[in-house]
Amino acid sequence: MNGTAAPAVRITGYGVLSAAGIGGKALYEAVRSGELPLGDDAAEVLGGQPAPPVRLLPVPDFNPREHLGRKGLSVLSRTSTLGMTASELALDALPELTGESERADTGVVLGSSTGSARAFSEFFRDTYELERPYLVSPALFPGLLLNHCASQVAMRHSFTGLNASLAGGHVSALSALRYARNALTTGRASRLLTGAVEELSAQSAWAWYRSGDLPEGAPVGEGSAVFVLERGTEGAAAHLAELAACEVSFSPLSEGPLAVSAALARCIGDALSASGCTPADIGVVSCGSSSRPGWAAVESRGRGRALAGYDPEVLRVQDVLGETHSASGALQLAALLGYWGADGPRGEPRASGSCGLITSVGHDGSVAAAVVRRPAPSA
Repeated sequence: MNGTAAPAVRITGYGVLSAAGIGGKALYEAVRSGELPLGDDAAEVLGGQPAPPVRLLPVPDFNPREHLGRKGLSVLSRTSTLGMTASELALDALPELTGESERADTGVVLGSSTGSARAFSEFFRDTYELERPYLVSPALFPGLLLNHCASQVAMRHSFTGLNASLAGGHVSALSALRYARNALTTGRASRLLTGAVEELSAQSAWAWYRSGDLPEGAPVGEGSAVFVLERGTEGAAAHLAELAACEVSFSPLSEGPLAVSAALARCIGDALSASGCTPADIGVVSCGSSSRPGWAAVESRGRGRALAGYDPEVLRVQDVLGETHSASGALQLAALLGYWGADGPRGEPRASGSCGLITSVGHDGSVAAAVVRRPAPSA
């Protein structure tokens, strides 16, 4: 260590869309009760295509026009509208809106799997079905790109700071948080909208069903959560939490599940060390592998090894929301903030420790961990 502490990275607002509805309070209440509200009709996301024999959990009653207006939505994918709406909700949660002087130093960092599976599937299908391949609509092509959602958010608000999109599979959200945290602590930005998005469509649902990676009865969901991250300074405005550390690693599957657990344990240990927290400080864990056969045990083993016998409360977000893949880490963080009562009434249960832990394990051997510190109680 060089003796110079990195500036704090604070979460000052967030927006979330999930199968539980809009907002962190709805998400946490669903996770706490283990049940989703009724009304999860998936007809809209299927677009007239047949559904696989799995339960589908879309964002209920999602109407992007209510948040984004009507102009230009016809050429946007569901991935883009979900991510843009979550970003609008995050900005609306700020005590003060972003002013002209702040836009040049505000950027967007989003995690995704492939962008919109439905958009590029339908676009390339048209190249075969139309009379001539070049008769496809050029207006639809930008929506196929991985960075389309992040670019749309930036252009909508004239943000000219750094703009990045990361595809890391199941750890995409935590990869985006790590990237953003590094950018803020090194002075490359002062404010970043950071999170992840995953859409539900007939194409993605069939891909999950055919992959064999879902246990019997496990649903497939979608969602987006976006957080406003700011470089903290003395006397800064109140914040929801501090992103104290975020680490990402990998273990080849050829080395077996025990090696993946060990990699996660090391990842958690590195995050704890970087944050200055100890296992005793962790009051709640928001885990990410409960919907994958066998991987919940891998994650639990790694977590237990890193926390050295401490047994914090565990939030199992995917048991409720279904497989949300690249958005899962962001939804786990949103559930953790809801657990701390950031969006709920003061009487909700609170974690006993000063910090929370978010863990993620991908079926490719990727692992990630983030430590989030809750703000000190007001005097």
